[in-house]
Amino acid sequence: MNRIALIFISLFCCLTFLSAQKVEYVMTKYKVEMPSTFTSQLDVVYNTVGDWEGKMDLYLPPNEGKPTPIVINIHGGGWNHGSKEKQTGFKSFFKKGVAVANMSYRLLDVATAPAAIQDVRSVILYIIRNAEKLNIDTNKIILQGGSAGGHLALVAGYIGDADLFDLDRTGVDTVRIAAVINKYGIADMVPFSTGDKAYRSAVRWLGKKAGDKEFMKSISGYHYINENTPPTFVIHGDADPIVPYEQSVHLVEQLKRFGVETEFITVPGGGHGKFDDEYKSIQSRAPIDFLVRVGVLD
Repeated sequence: MNRIALIFISLFCCLTFLSAQKVEYVMTKYKVEMPSTFTSQLDVVYNTVGDWEGKMDLYLPPNEGKPTPIVINIHGGGWNHGSKEKQTGFKSFFKKGVAVANMSYRLLDVATAPAAIQDVRSVILYIIRNAEKLNIDTNKIILQGGSAGGHLALVAGYIGDADLFDLDRTGVDTVRIAAVINKYGIADMVPFSTGDKAYRSAVRWLGKKAGDKEFMKSISGYHYINENTPPTFVIHGDADPIVPYEQSVHLVEQLKRFGVETEFITVPGGGHGKFDDEYKSIQSRAPIDFLVRVGVLD
């Protein structure tokens, strides 16, 4: 066989391999592009409180015999607006074969604090109770959120196995959060909700508890940090006009004091989630690299 023939055969094999590796995506009802091998379960009711139904969308990889990690995604919006339907960017997780639970929660017009935290915990408990059916690894539950969603991820993740905000712990012996991804979220509600620069929506969300600093601490991830706190990824713009950059600086300092694995990315000149294309790409890619580094993802 001559050299030219060998080259053509090699090229043909490479193209065949690349074609086999190409992943096809399908568009779901809520504009989430997921691999065609995944399945979706939309508007799953994870809990009911009075007339309110807590719903989430599940995106699940094929069951290949090994339980998969899951990311619980929590939208932002100052606890007063936002919806799961506007959260669509999960491709970086899908590419790693990670399941996603994209959740809604009670906004302040439905219930004030700590209702939203209770809802995040309810999703965690739902996932654990149904782990076998959904093929989920309960040791690899990841919480992710931006802004108010970041705040909720920190609190719900950092209280760990404590049942402080669990509405119904039936059938769940242990809660373990593997990691938290915090995008410009509020770590400490005390400085964010008091003084001349108190954020109005935060004060409204606190309701009758506004001004109660001990309660504010109880719903602040910062005040739960210890040596068992899960690994945490943080990204924040240093020109954020809504959530002060210092919130993340102090959070990371405290995490490091307790030896918690963490990565902190500062976006120079970045606003409240308003990053240039370079940092938008980093915001998508870096959390995955971090989760691999700390052993949560393969």
